[in-house]
Amino acid sequence: MRMKIWLTAAIIIASGFGVGGTAQAAAPYCGITWGSGGKSAGALTQAQLLTVRTGRHDCYDRVVFEFEGAASGYRTAYGEAYTQGTGLPLSPYTAGGAVIQVVLLEPASYATGRHVATVVPYRTLRDVVAGGTAEGYTTFAIGVRARLPYRVFTLNGPGTHSRIVVDVAHQW
Repeated sequence: MRMKIWLTAAIIIASGFGVGGTAQAAAPYCGITWGSGGKSAGALTQAQLLTVRTGRHDCYDRVVFEFEGAASGYRTAYGEAYTQGTGLPLSPYTAGGAVIQVVLLEPASYATGRHVATVVPYRTLRDVVAGGTAEGYTTFAIGVRARLPYRVFTLNGPGTHSRIVVDVAHQW
């Protein structure tokens, strides 16, 4: 009888500590499964960049590039961002612990080195700096506090406009 009680107690204790059971993976932060690798899509277009704006959400911060016309082309990656035409690094002028290089496959008329967003109250975003345009390619450096998961996607509208959106998670 004693042996049976001891064995039952041992099984209960072991199952409580996960001994012999299957390991459960931790749930992703806010369901985010984006990763931090490079992302690209679309092709070179002549849609003109109209504005750059930012937004704060519960689980991520957002940068929106809005165009006149249909824009779909981008290349993004963590690492150094360089100015178009001259190839100067933007990281010395971009706040944050990490930089996401954004190359839009569309033209823009933002001055090189211009800080295009106010992100003082944001959890993840630290800066957005224009890197200029050359031959239809436009570069921006998005400064973030650390290398974090991000996603990039396109949206149609409003009207004839389109948007390329970069969301950066607040944590892993």
